[in-house]
Amino acid sequence: MHPASPPPDRSGLDALLRNRPFLALWTGQLLAQVADKIFYVLLIILLKTGDYRPWPVSWQHSENSMLSAVMIAYTLPAIVFGSAAGIVVDRFSKKQMLIACNVIRALLIVALPFLPKAFVVLLTMTFLVSTVTQFFAPAEAAAIPLAVGREGLMSANALFASSTMGGIIVGMTIGEPLFSWVKHSFGAASQEFLLGGLYLISAGLIYTMRIKEAHAGSSGKNVHPWQDLKEGLRYLKQNHLVSNAMVQLTILYSVFAALQVLAIALSGKIGLKETQFGFLLAAAGVGMVFGAAFLGNWGASFHQKPLPLIGFLMMGFVLAMFAFVRQLWVGFGLSALFGFGASLINGPMQALIQEKTPESMRGKVFGLENNAINIALSLPLALTGPLTDAVSKAVGSDDVGLRIVLLSLGFLVSLMGMAAWRHTRKMLRDVL
Repeated sequence: MHPASPPPDRSGLDALLRNRPFLALWTGQLLAQVADKIFYVLLIILLKTGDYRPWPVSWQHSENSMLSAVMIAYTLPAIVFGSAAGIVVDRFSKKQMLIACNVIRALLIVALPFLPKAFVVLLTMTFLVSTVTQFFAPAEAAAIPLAVGREGLMSANALFASSTMGGIIVGMTIGEPLFSWVKHSFGAASQEFLLGGLYLISAGLIYTMRIKEAHAGSSGKNVHPWQDLKEGLRYLKQNHLVSNAMVQLTILYSVFAALQVLAIALSGKIGLKETQFGFLLAAAGVGMVFGAAFLGNWGASFHQKPLPLIGFLMMGFVLAMFAFVRQLWVGFGLSALFGFGASLINGPMQALIQEKTPESMRGKVFGLENNAINIALSLPLALTGPLTDAVSKAVGSDDVGLRIVLLSLGFLVSLMGMAAWRHTRKMLRDVL
């Protein structure tokens, strides 16, 4: 059996890249991340070209309504089943759970071409695929400590965070041209078979991962979901170290969600088309990659430094500077700095949660974390745009309105970062 952690005389990214169980988990989840985003693209393509009959009939000429309904079906399971998924994950093998999620998603997607071309069918399949995805996330987070040693947690989480951003960018970028090529070369149904194949390859990679897991106790016997949920909440209430780390991660993802909305207007200000906002987000992903490299190679030397505080201040500074930037290269540089600051929060905080949470509780904790993060992502996505419009209308200028929102958000992020660190520094300074 391959060792579940790097050799003791090696540390950082070099050790992780020599760790076969970690490589299997990392490459498998990266492929699954790309497949998730390509599935998102496929839904839009199917709505526009798949001749799905609308339901209700009143939506006959309401493509936007159909698209909104699909997006709700895609995002709702994250809020409804996030915590419940963590409870289930604790009762089964993490490896088997990851494999099962990929195989089930592959089967659901491959079945699409053989089902009736009714909108309600597409809506149902979207909901089911997204529901299964909710079980993948906490199982993945719970498997990381099993694949790396304690000394590799910070590097591993920084690398996972950067690759997650990379998966989003790659999936959104290659989805449409890839599906167009496949459909032209092999026919319409080949789109679903290609996507199902990606999930199956991911399952195969994870199958090669050899890790030692504690026996999955009851494995479905004597399941008491409500009691398990209360147990997870009770654990977070009692363990302030873990709960405060989760709060900082929730703030981080809220800020990222706000940037996704503001990046559209920002792109037009720095010389890009507004439809090219993905390039600005891609620069943040590059910054996260550099952050992962920094934490992997030198994170241990800075373990007693307030890395999360530095990360929040860095992100707040970048948001404020975005209010005045009009040069493309400066915008890309600031976006990369934003990603670097985000990695200083995500890596240490995620590593802390994994290290301090017992294996028997990881599914519950990561399920609750996944739930909190999805809610944190949803609220800024819903509020940032209308808020920016309202401020712009009040001051009579879109440019000035955007500037006020960016400056305010930068100040707020810095303030929240300082408040979070002040509240947790006594607990965190000895463990980071």
